[in-house]
Amino acid sequence: MSQPVIVILTIVGYFALLMIVSYFASRGSDNSTFFTGNRRAPWPIVAFAMIGAAISGVTFISVPGMVEAKGYSYLQMVLGFIVGYFVIAFVLVPIFYRRNLISIYGYLEERFGLSTYRSGAWLFFVSKMLGAAVRFFVVCAVLQVLVFAPLGIHFIFNVILTIALIWLYTVKGGVKTLIYTDTLKSFCLIMSVVMCIYFVAKNLGLSFSGMVSTIADHPTSQMFFFDDPMAGTYFWKQFLAGVFMAIATNGLDQDMMQRNLSCRDSRQSQKNMIVSGIMQFFVIALFLLLGTLLVIFLDRNGIALPEKSDEIFGMVATHSAMPVVVGVLFVLGLISAAYSAAGSALTSLTTSFTVDILGAHKKQEGEHLARTRKLVHVAMSAIMGAVIIAFYYLSNDDAISAVYTLASYTYGPILGLFVYGLACRRGVRDRAVPVVCVLAPVLSWVIQWTLYTLWGYQTSFELLLLNAALTCLGLALLSRKPAEK
Repeated sequence: MSQPVIVILTIVGYFALLMIVSYFASRGSDNSTFFTGNRRAPWPIVAFAMIGAAISGVTFISVPGMVEAKGYSYLQMVLGFIVGYFVIAFVLVPIFYRRNLISIYGYLEERFGLSTYRSGAWLFFVSKMLGAAVRFFVVCAVLQVLVFAPLGIHFIFNVILTIALIWLYTVKGGVKTLIYTDTLKSFCLIMSVVMCIYFVAKNLGLSFSGMVSTIADHPTSQMFFFDDPMAGTYFWKQFLAGVFMAIATNGLDQDMMQRNLSCRDSRQSQKNMIVSGIMQFFVIALFLLLGTLLVIFLDRNGIALPEKSDEIFGMVATHSAMPVVVGVLFVLGLISAAYSAAGSALTSLTTSFTVDILGAHKKQEGEHLARTRKLVHVAMSAIMGAVIIAFYYLSNDDAISAVYTLASYTYGPILGLFVYGLACRRGVRDRAVPVVCVLAPVLSWVIQWTLYTLWGYQTSFELLLLNAALTCLGLALLSRKPAEK
């Protein structure tokens, strides 16, 4: 059986199971189900689902490959994630539940005003649309090589077909559907990684104890880096970056918080946040353990490492020395990570645009609101598809890196808006806030360029904090008497 046929059968089987789960999860759905899941989701289910929600197709491909150059340094950041999740659980979650928010950016309207609220919503829209499109583009590119190109099918059809499938299983149930499809995704991800570890270790002739000792003795398994403060892998850089990245990209991201706010109350949501954060550490560790085994496999078989570390997992999974099931597991994990991430992005973008930008939930209800929501859902699907196709024609490594950098810029002002709102009781001149949200990233770029040009200093995750700090400074300059809550 040819490789394209195997991949297609794997995708068809996964989507068949996905649609079954979606059908049962979305029965009796209404607008509240789509936006908040009726706030009835059991927290253990949400916690398990959040493992998959936090892992994209890019993560699935990249994390195993990064061990060759950076070892297990990523776990230092994941430790920071856990601390960040505690902050989200005990600072942000009670605030969002107390205000009974559909969109978390509604807090900005209550705290500052309409212009600030819209600024946060538009920043989220731009960052999530670009970030989700880039992640899905990378996966579509892999599937194009494995399936569509050998069959003579153009990339555009690849994108249209997969976006249509994602739209189909999210259009009705929204968040409620996502929670249960993410549960399926988490199971598929963990199973695929564990089984790949088993088959690769078996190919290498390693027992369980032999595998553990071999990985522990391998130079790629170093986790903590305290020796060089200037290096990007230095512990405190990674750890602190993890804390603030978790707060910004989870606690202040409608996509992620939409799931957390589906629990019955803030207490349940807090349990979900903490448990999912701890479980995520162990799942990421599995990816890194697999990465070491992949490097050992290439070394023992005299195979040169590819130029791009992202190609290591796919190279070994589809190698002739591996059983076909390893390739199937690779594709299963890849599509479950990629499609679920795209589905959650579409749902959160639909919610944010409908609620935050159009304000439809205040003007409409029932069937009228449902019609608006469905039209927005179609529009978000079309825009994402168009952005992915644009990447296909315009992309190179620099362009993709630029999009990721842009996404980090847009999260900085969001972080600054919430930090100022929570830390300072003073209000701001609401109409001038959009100017601050534009100037902060611009000034950050100028500072970044100056530091590199004059001293050769390369900024990384500090950009997020720099953006947030400049936003807070701008808000302070616009401050006025304390705002009533």
